Amino acid sequence: MRTSGILLPVSSIPSRYGIGTFSKEAYAFVDFLKKAGQTYWQILPLGPTGYGDSPYQSFSTFAGNPYYIDLEQLIEDGLLTEEDCAECDFGSNEAYVDYEKIYFSRFQILHKAFTNSNIEENAEFHEFVKKNEAWLPDYALYMAIKDSLGGISWAQWPEDVKMRKASALAKYQKELKEQVLFYEFQQFFFHKQWMKLKKYANEKGICIIGDIPIYVAFDSADTWANPTLFQLDETCTPVAVAGCPPDAFSATGQLWGNPLYRWDYHRETGYEWWMHRIAHCYELYDVVRIDHFRGFDEYYAIPYGDSTAEFGKWEKGPGYDLFRVMKEKLGKKAVIAEDLGFLTPSVIKLVKKTGYPGMKILQFAFDSREESDYLPHNYTPNSVVYTGTHDNDTTLGWLSSMNRRDRGFAKRYLGIRSNKDIQWEFIRAALSSVSDTAIIPMQDYLGLGSEARINTPSTLGDNWKWRMVKGQLDDELAEKIRKMCKMYGRVQK
Repeated sequence: MRTSGILLPVSSIPSRYGIGTFSKEAYAFVDFLKKAGQTYWQILPLGPTGYGDSPYQSFSTFAGNPYYIDLEQLIEDGLLTEEDCAECDFGSNEAYVDYEKIYFSRFQILHKAFTNSNIEENAEFHEFVKKNEAWLPDYALYMAIKDSLGGISWAQWPEDVKMRKASALAKYQKELKEQVLFYEFQQFFFHKQWMKLKKYANEKGICIIGDIPIYVAFDSADTWANPTLFQLDETCTPVAVAGCPPDAFSATGQLWGNPLYRWDYHRETGYEWWMHRIAHCYELYDVVRIDHFRGFDEYYAIPYGDSTAEFGKWEKGPGYDLFRVMKEKLGKKAVIAEDLGFLTPSVIKLVKKTGYPGMKILQFAFDSREESDYLPHNYTPNSVVYTGTHDNDTTLGWLSSMNRRDRGFAKRYLGIRSNKDIQWEFIRAALSSVSDTAIIPMQDYLGLGSEARINTPSTLGDNWKWRMVKGQLDDELAEKIRKMCKMYGRVQK
């Protein structure tokens, strides 16, 4: 079945309060997807973000980002007033997220809603806490302790609570009872609002593609609460960390710093933590894109303390065994394997064995010096094609920075004679390809340049900020998208 969808982070949805939320504008975007004949809405990870605001470095792989809680629904619930929200400064530029202002205002306003909620009398809340007892108490306590210690990493906490001594946990639980409850309150409303939005999307025939980063952050509730899952020594210091080796793009490689898994331990437990993590993802999403799929075949281990990724080495990952167990325990699930970058024969074999579709990125195709697997005539149906992803520039931004030879090759390959609305020819190439699924970033449909780029890997400061502004989506654009998708057999009857 041929399908199509649009990539748009939740944070990029227009809203009154500084960042995209599960607001009426999110529901309007679902309506737009329906009008445009789409099957999928692809988003980025929904976890709570820390320093750098990256959704790929979250304080928890299970928790949701409280920034996405819609304040208007809290007003309707009687927990806030319009005046409460008007008093907060959420930033003045509707096209970009001001994360500093969001950080200082959002928790303040959510705390006011919490104070007004009488949440301990709410039976539905207690049911939610009980259902999520495998991760929620650890996350809420971790965040409460972190706040009480000025936000420092758990690696710098007092030894007793860093090492999770029972007496220390009990002490902090008692002292920080109110703050722990506040974090549980946030997760309750995040989950309630997201599941309501997801249900609305599903009823409109729209499936959600979510995203699971392969690694968790070191400074996260996951690592603090489950040190045996990771390559840590007896003082809970990492032995080695994740990253990528030097290549043509980076002479010293990429040092991500995430803790690495003890795959032998995971195998012994029947991948219990992974099964719980993946099952949780399928509560939130209909399809899961697994980030850095190569790491399940082989992962790059960099000695802890190294300042670059130059001296790491490749280690064997769990391979097909993890996905065999996943299929046995969870049944057949819809997965997209993020198989980008340099692929060895063994990782190609792993992707093929799982049967999961891999990814094709048009922006990787047009190197005039060599034949590329990313050129559309080399695609196979069991793949997902993108003009670009959240890590790429927009199509117009990318074209403006291409060298003349590559741009000339791209234009010859696609038969482009005019630069007018040139991004539509790249969209056409993706939609007309044999890939079963085509996903186009919203910025390309809107014809936006580099100012709308979501993320530039290995940089800090200007990422994850772009937002649509009110009025950019209309029925005319929805009809144009629908017509093109219909022409290439991607609109469902």
